[in-house]
Amino acid sequence: MIRAIVAADEKRGIADDHGIPWQGKIPSDVKYYRDKITSGTLLMGYGLYKELSHPYPGGVNYVATDKKEEKFPDGFEPVYDAREFLKKVKGDAWNLGGAGIIASTFDLIDELYITQLEGDFHCTKFIPEYEQEFQKISESEPLTENAITFRFTVWKRKTR
Repeated sequence: MIRAIVAADEKRGIADDHGIPWQGKIPSDVKYYRDKITSGTLLMGYGLYKELSHPYPGGVNYVATDKKEEKFPDGFEPVYDAREFLKKVKGDAWNLGGAGIIASTFDLIDELYITQLEGDFHCTKFIPEYEQEFQKISESEPLTENAITFRFTVWKRKTR
C-alpha cells in the first residue's frame, strides 16, 4: 500500500518558496504525521530531505534525487527513479512529499492522509486534484491551534 501524507490549505497548497507557511504552528499535526510514518518505507523529495537534520526513526529514509554525485549521510539513501522505486517496494510505503514527488507518483498512491487546513496560505506548491479519484473515508472534528483550524482526513483511491 502506498500512502501520501501532507498538510494542505483550501487551494491544495502545501508550501511556498520559503517552505511550509504554517511550520511549527500546528503541534497536533506534527504528532499525527510522526505517529503515522513510524512503519513502512519512507520516500521523500530532495527539498524535504534538505530540511531534516537527521533521518526519521524506524528505518532507512529514501530520497528522490537526480544528484548522483552527492554523498548522503547515514540513514538516507538516494533513489534516482521514484516511480520505479515505489512500483517495486515491498510492504507499505509513505510518500512524504513535496509537491513534485507526489505529482510524479500520484497515480501509484492508494491512500492520501491530508491535514486539511482552513484558509488560503498563498502557497506556490500544490498537490494534484484528488477528489475525483479518491473517496474520503474519515475526517476528524475540527481542531484549532495558533488560530489555524484544520481536520485530519483520509482518502482512499476509488476502484480503478
